[in-house]
Amino acid sequence: MPAYPLGAPCWADAMFPDLDAAKSFYGELLGWSFAEGSEEYGGYTQALVDGKAVAAVVPVMPGMEGQPPMWSLYLASPDLEATADKVKASGGTIAMDPMEVGPFGSMLVGLDPGGVGFCVWQAGEHPGFEKVNEPGAFCWAEVTTRDAVAADTFFPAVFGYNTQRMRDDTIDFSVWDLGAEPVLGRMKMTEDFPAEVPPHINVYFVVEDCDAAVETVKRLGGAVQFGPMGSPFGRFATVTDPQGAAFSVIDVSTTEGEMPEMD
Repeated sequence: MPAYPLGAPCWADAMFPDLDAAKSFYGELLGWSFAEGSEEYGGYTQALVDGKAVAAVVPVMPGMEGQPPMWSLYLASPDLEATADKVKASGGTIAMDPMEVGPFGSMLVGLDPGGVGFCVWQAGEHPGFEKVNEPGAFCWAEVTTRDAVAADTFFPAVFGYNTQRMRDDTIDFSVWDLGAEPVLGRMKMTEDFPAEVPPHINVYFVVEDCDAAVETVKRLGGAVQFGPMGSPFGRFATVTDPQGAAFSVIDVSTTEGEMPEMD
């Protein structure tokens, strides 16, 4: 498949203290099967839907013990070093310097000025998602931050996004695009978010039935943080898995309400 353009979400993964438990949970919830973990890369294990790579799970790496599990989103770059320079020039921080991941590609980990963590991927043999916007696969993500001004300045400066602001007095929400379809949202955290919840990127996976998925999350020991709720984009809910990693599920075939106006 063609390479993802600069700034496009291209991959997601998460570290788990109990990898087998994570595989069992996501396998049942999202229908994932799993490739054999790579010993050379610390047990990194790709999740598959219909044989296509949709995400990855990995054991906690040495030196990262004790960090809470969380989903990481990767944004594409054709030139990792140039993107690293832009991150620093735009007020961000490089949390992990550019590094090669064998023949698969190269990556870095960055933070925006408001503390939102993100990864950048320059593809080699691994282009990223092989399936999106279908049940079990990634479809959307939102930069969720207390410093909306910093995010709206930083991410477009680094990745070339165009910004549209939602016309809604009850929510501070922007949409970023690359000249065509939207690629990311930006949500300002309100006082409803507990103080201990850090700024983050919320990753959405498609499910066939949001309400059924929520019941599965609860049955498997996870928790519901928000929803289910209908929207013009689909019926969605934000949940945490049994190990505490947060993400959202969305049924994109069940929509309600009018599309919001944007500026």
